[in-house]
Amino acid sequence: METESEPYVRLATLRQLHQVMADMNTARSLADTLQTVADGVVTGLGFELACVNLVRQDGDLVVAALAGNSAAEALITGRVGSRASWDRRLTMGEAWGDLRFIPHTEGWVLDEDDVPQWYTDGPAPRFEDEWHPSDRLFAPMYSPGASGSTGGGELIGVLSVDRPRNGRRPGAWGREALQMYAFQAAIAISNARLRANMQRALVRLEREQQALRASEESFRQAFEYAPSGMAIAEMGGDQHGRILRTNDALCRLLGRPASAMRRYSFSDLVHPEDIGTLLRTSAEGGRAELRLGRRDGTYVWVHLRNSVVADAADGPRFLLTHVEDIEDRKRRELQLAHRASHDALTGLPNSAELRSRLGARLCQRPQSLPPGAVASLDAAYGHGQYTELPAVANGGYDGNGAFDGHAHPAYEGNGHGFDFRSGPEAYDAFDHHVHTVAPEGETDDGTKGLAVLFCDLDGFKSINDRFGHNAGDAVLIEVARRLTSGVRDGDTVARLGGDEFVVLADGLGRADAQDLAVRLRNAIIPPIRIDGRAVRVGASFGIGWAHCGMTADEVLKSADERMYVEKRSRPKQHRRAG
Repeated sequence: METESEPYVRLATLRQLHQVMADMNTARSLADTLQTVADGVVTGLGFELACVNLVRQDGDLVVAALAGNSAAEALITGRVGSRASWDRRLTMGEAWGDLRFIPHTEGWVLDEDDVPQWYTDGPAPRFEDEWHPSDRLFAPMYSPGASGSTGGGELIGVLSVDRPRNGRRPGAWGREALQMYAFQAAIAISNARLRANMQRALVRLEREQQALRASEESFRQAFEYAPSGMAIAEMGGDQHGRILRTNDALCRLLGRPASAMRRYSFSDLVHPEDIGTLLRTSAEGGRAELRLGRRDGTYVWVHLRNSVVADAADGPRFLLTHVEDIEDRKRRELQLAHRASHDALTGLPNSAELRSRLGARLCQRPQSLPPGAVASLDAAYGHGQYTELPAVANGGYDGNGAFDGHAHPAYEGNGHGFDFRSGPEAYDAFDHHVHTVAPEGETDDGTKGLAVLFCDLDGFKSINDRFGHNAGDAVLIEVARRLTSGVRDGDTVARLGGDEFVVLADGLGRADAQDLAVRLRNAIIPPIRIDGRAVRVGASFGIGWAHCGMTADEVLKSADERMYVEKRSRPKQHRRAG
């Protein structure tokens, strides 16, 4: 019968083999599994020495566990053998199924390779199947293949065994048992590796989650308790700019509760004049200064800084907005700018601001040029063909007919685009400019122009001399108020210095300008009460006309000269009374 040809195996041996396999599959860690595999060869398969050589990530094999000899364990555990040396060993000798047996007659060629090994002493074999101390037996361990069969997968390690207890080379049963054991050991090691990798991944994930929670908590505290305003807004899509979250500082700044803030986007809160600035700032992050609306209808100047934040690798993006209150700084800047361009006593535009406003209406090119005018202008300026117009000297009028030169404002910021080139096209840069035209002649021909009324007070010096400079200052303040009240919205009343004022009134004919001068003189004449006393001053007006082709100083000088003509034409006793 077929069963009679099968080897006889004691039931106790099977129980022992079953137990070592169970221990091998229930080890708690990869290191415990490797040691259990080595121990099982000794306790369950009848070998005195067993070594587990594990394949590393670089392909070489390291002695990961050893059982049966403590001296050998201390000597070679942790040592590495190259993959090339192991591949050579697994192709030599006799193939016992998946096992490799290298008898002592061939093994001498391996004495010089780099595979860690333990040498045993003993007598030479006395019979054919007796184990020689230099015999070598290896059981490769492969990961299970697609079909679950042995040898179907990747090499994960090699079991090397030595000195069977019965002193004989393994028979059919011993070879089969070692091969089966190596297969089960490969499964146990693969599972242990998988568990170890999962445990490491779980530990790493937990650490990342802890770090994320700590980061989120840090961000929450930094966001909520920041001394300046903070907000998170949606980015992109139909809800772009909608506020999702705000901190207390922003709610206090705008006087709105957090629940109400979530109903708005920043475009709903920004000042209408600043909407373009906001859109440019929020497109891809950036910073800007603009005004946001408070609940009471007022606006506050803020410095707004946006940062684009991704929620996840492929998730939506958000805008993290930092809002800093700069109302005080803006107020100081506006005050400084106002002081630089306005008279400290009367609050009217000063000489520099007057020239800036006047120069912004003028350009160097007259409205019409006669034939050959380009060449004439070139000659007049002492230039041939030129590509850039130099700055025109403008005067800082000192009230006595003197002018101190400074750059003409029209060439700095009025957008005329002075790009003078050679030829008739040299003045094409002015084609988009609406030229300022002066009325012709001394009669009103219907032309409307920019009138410049130069005003000099009569009798002001005597008030200063009799009542002091405080009284004189009070007179100047009242005159400034009366002049401002007597002009239209959009007209400019400026103080040049001392008792000289200038009025810029656009869109007037000659008769209109003369009527305006009369009205303003009549507004100045009534008594001015100062410290319980009434004082009176008169005013002399000169009317000049601005037109393109003139400088601001030329316009002012023309009005100033006309004012002196008008002043000298009136009797001295009538000047103070107007």
